Amino acid sequence: MAKINTQHSYPGMHRLSVRTTDEDIERIENGCIRIHSLCEDASSELQRVISVEGRHVSESQTSSFTGRGAMARLSRFVISVRSWATRHMHHEDQRPDSFLERIRGPELIEVSSRQSNIRSFLGIREHPGGVNSHWPFARFNVNYSNNTNEDKKEEKKEVKEEKKEEKKEEKKEEKKDDKKDDKKKEEKKKEIFVIDPSSNIYYNWLTIIAAPVFYNWCMLVCRACFDELQVDHVKLWLFLDYISDVIYVLDMFVRFRTGFLEQGLLVQDEKKLRDHYTKTLQFKLDVLSLLPTDLAYLKLGLNYPELRFNRLLRISRLFEFFDRTETRTNYPNMFRIGNLVLYILIIIHWNACIYFAISKLIGFGTDSWVYPNVSIPEYGRLSRKYIYSLYWSTLTLTTIGETPPPVKDEEYLFVVIDFLVGVLIFATIVGNVGSMISNMNASRAEFQAKVDSIKQYMHFRKVTKDLEARVIKWFDYLWTNKKTVDEKEVLKNLPDKLKAEIAINVHLDTLKKVRIFQDCEAGLLIELVLKLKPTVFSPGDYICKKGDIGREMYIIKEGKLAVVADDGITQFVVLSDGSYFGEISILNIKGSKSGNRRTANIRSIGYSDLFCLSKDDLMEALTEYPEAKKALEEKGRQILMKDNLIDEEAAKAGADPKDLEEKIERLETALDTLQTRFARLLAEYTSSQQKVKQRLASVETRVKKYGSGTLSTGETEAEKPEEEKKQ
Repeated sequence: MAKINTQHSYPGMHRLSVRTTDEDIERIENGCIRIHSLCEDASSELQRVISVEGRHVSESQTSSFTGRGAMARLSRFVISVRSWATRHMHHEDQRPDSFLERIRGPELIEVSSRQSNIRSFLGIREHPGGVNSHWPFARFNVNYSNNTNEDKKEEKKEVKEEKKEEKKEEKKEEKKDDKKDDKKKEEKKKEIFVIDPSSNIYYNWLTIIAAPVFYNWCMLVCRACFDELQVDHVKLWLFLDYISDVIYVLDMFVRFRTGFLEQGLLVQDEKKLRDHYTKTLQFKLDVLSLLPTDLAYLKLGLNYPELRFNRLLRISRLFEFFDRTETRTNYPNMFRIGNLVLYILIIIHWNACIYFAISKLIGFGTDSWVYPNVSIPEYGRLSRKYIYSLYWSTLTLTTIGETPPPVKDEEYLFVVIDFLVGVLIFATIVGNVGSMISNMNASRAEFQAKVDSIKQYMHFRKVTKDLEARVIKWFDYLWTNKKTVDEKEVLKNLPDKLKAEIAINVHLDTLKKVRIFQDCEAGLLIELVLKLKPTVFSPGDYICKKGDIGREMYIIKEGKLAVVADDGITQFVVLSDGSYFGEISILNIKGSKSGNRRTANIRSIGYSDLFCLSKDDLMEALTEYPEAKKALEEKGRQILMKDNLIDEEAAKAGADPKDLEEKIERLETALDTLQTRFARLLAEYTSSQQKVKQRLASVETRVKKYGSGTLSTGETEAEKPEEEKKQ
């Protein structure tokens, strides 16, 4: 390092003299091998020297390493070497040089960068011109650098080229980002095209695919057995066959796009859908059903439709269509019966075609069992051939009536198989028909049993004929208007959420018509909707009478009610659909002149369908909504004030003594439960305390007898049998 001599020639100011040699400069250039901590110490000292020297050096000084200001320049050089060393030691990537650094020249690029670091370290701000007023030698180096104009032009060209390269790289990155966005969009589009098996689109497709499957199952066997049917309409059959093949191909595409549920969510990944379908047995059957076996037409001719029997392997689509239709229809029992009849007809149809084929194989008219000779004009018609075979098949499978006995062995064998099939299949069919018919009449049988039990009860108790007739008419009205269904019994298997949604859909609009419930919380309305009970009143029935205690309120769903006088004849007002009454009495408002008693007689004019909300159910729902309870009471109080039916002094008197009694009773029950719990805890505590005392007493006796050493041995001996038990 250069030797630094400091002299105090002026008070408060340092003067530096520097002597450098070639050896010192070499040592400075090789300073990069020093450790980072030493470089930092030197740089901090040098920065202090630069700050002192820069204040007293004039701009007229030379730029050599000798004379005044040499120490500052040498220090800058050392700092640049130090920054180069630290960059290489920490493997930092060098940023591209700025435009000003290139103009300054290669000798002072690192010096200027280090100057900026020094400025940031010392907190010195830079002027807009780019040169600090406190650094005269920086201006000197910028203005008197050794760069030529040619070097500057070359550097400008390099800067332009670098900018062009940067722009190209940015464009490439933008293109990559665009490609990624396009790929994401394509993936989203692929995921969108998935058919939900529970949607209407899927069911409509099942309706389409069921038609060619049913066509193949009915017509292929018929065309294969009855030659005239195939020969006379070849073009029609070819058209229908290949239309069905096109639908079969489309059906495979639909199966590839049919979603399935995984962890409760519909899978929309194309690969998963493909793997899910290809691993099933149905995929293999679908592939077999599309094998081009009808290419054999080219060799054998067009009169062999049995070559297309592999198309029958799509029968699962027909069954799926029937199952989904059964769940969607509003008349499932009727559909089951129709479906069963269709199965019977298909079995009889196939059996008739097989009978005609066996007769053709043996020879028409060779014996009494086979089909008669077709040379006879009466039996030569196509319609007679099919109808005769169908008649024989029906008699054989149903075992009804007599058929010609078989003659040959193969005929006997076929008849035996037919009888077995008829017994097994039709036994199950008849059993299913019986269960379907009984299910159709189950509700009627259950309702009739209730009516019969009530009739027996009234007859046993000798009820008057007039009242008995009214009860029977009430039951007839329920049955004819389909109001015999118990809603709770029907909906008991549904989760609470679905029950609430159904109740909201059916009853919420009716409940909102009541004035006091119009501005209530949605949660309270849902609670009340679930507690509404439908009731039916006969003509002339009193819903409530004047002076009765009000325990429920009513909402008219259907029918007409009359507010009548005490004689039951004079009508004051007629209430119709949507009207309600009794809402004030169930709130039990303080100060009400009528209390919670009815203030009018209400009678049903005809059959009336009402919703009933009891006081207990309302109070149970309001326990969770105290603010709603206060709002309802305030609304009821305002209604009573409008009608002048409230005593303001009683309302302001304070709490009702009955309410206080109820609160006291609740507190007493709560105290009783707390006492019982405390007694249990106290008993457990005393028992555990006694056990601890017994243990301590036994330990004390041992210590007194044998000393403290035996206590540890006793414990080890006690632990041994416990370990043996565990083992």
